[in-house]
Amino acid sequence: MNWRRLIPNSISSASLIFGVLSIFKTIEGDFFLAPVFIVIAVLFDSMDGRAARALGVGGGDFGKEMDSLCDMCSFGVAPAIMIYMYGLQDLGLVGQVIAALFAVGGCLRLARFNCNTGVVHGYFQGMPIPAGACFLATYVVSGYQFAPAVLAAVTLVIACIMYSEVKFPDFKGKGNPMYRLPVIIAVIVGAVMLYERPGAWPFVAMFTYTLAGIVNHVYRALTGKNK
Repeated sequence: MNWRRLIPNSISSASLIFGVLSIFKTIEGDFFLAPVFIVIAVLFDSMDGRAARALGVGGGDFGKEMDSLCDMCSFGVAPAIMIYMYGLQDLGLVGQVIAALFAVGGCLRLARFNCNTGVVHGYFQGMPIPAGACFLATYVVSGYQFAPAVLAAVTLVIACIMYSEVKFPDFKGKGNPMYRLPVIIAVIVGAVMLYERPGAWPFVAMFTYTLAGIVNHVYRALTGKNK
């Protein structure tokens, strides 16, 4: 056994464990720990690749597949169950389908990511599935209470954005540019939201990030700046 590979795979496993724990907490009706466990899963997910590269075992097919399978549970299935139980139950079967479509969007995003790792560089093609999961998780603990129909629409939008051509920055200083006007618009909206509900800053941050990506995509399309 290659013990160096065990470390990043164990980190991926920890991410999966917290995703499953989130599902259990959702079933118990604990809508504080359920989203918190998803965020913790995101933190572990951000470390497995770094650990693999640091140990010189990155780039293997096994690690890539395991990471995607863990992500599908922790950031696709767990948030879908959570958001349905938290705010979509009044919609019945429609709410269940909307929540399921979130998981489908995440699955499509992961599959495309795995196929395009050698093609897409410098940006994220569509919202990363951990970001989509964090969007829903931070909403649940934000104190905002959207009407079920509004929440369903928001959930569906996030599902679509994950498997879209919207380019989100990878924060490595290169690749898809974020233009000034879209960023200013997103920051202003975020600042208003933060002023009205300072305690909801994690959700406001995710909302601002999402809005900036969408507005930037529209701005590029309208101005022809398709760099």
